[in-house]
Amino acid sequence: MTTLQTGQQAPAFTLPDASGRPVSLADEAAQAERGVIVYFYPKAATPGCTTEACDFRDTLGSLQAAGYRVLGVSPDEPEALRSFAEDQALTFPLLSDADGAVAEAYGTRGEKTIEGTPRTITRRSTFVVDHQGSLTHAEYDVDAQGHVAALRETLGA
Repeated sequence: MTTLQTGQQAPAFTLPDASGRPVSLADEAAQAERGVIVYFYPKAATPGCTTEACDFRDTLGSLQAAGYRVLGVSPDEPEALRSFAEDQALTFPLLSDADGAVAEAYGTRGEKTIEGTPRTITRRSTFVVDHQGSLTHAEYDVDAQGHVAALRETLGA
């Protein structure tokens, strides 16, 4: 599996959000002062994914004040994302990568054994993309607990 490095161009994408509305990385980057935080997570409404999403929700104001936008990407269908966003009062876009093509392009798809069965999942990973579409931060296999705080420190947000 290929992983992306800081300085590389981020793979472009347009994915449906929880309402089915298309959201493009290029449009989000154009609207952000400093960049777009794109975080990949395995499944909505699971304990680790809820922890991470709520950490982004709780610090969204400071991230936005520092010039960052946040996008969450998972293989969940828009309906599941809508329910997750409503249940957790998430106010940033959650995007559906149902076929896993974007996760594959970012190198975040991988094998994991769950209850004795190997499965292909989206690995918890975070990227920051600047106005020119370049990666200014790339981190794979992050822990849900404490990741957002560490990212904020790295970004000075």
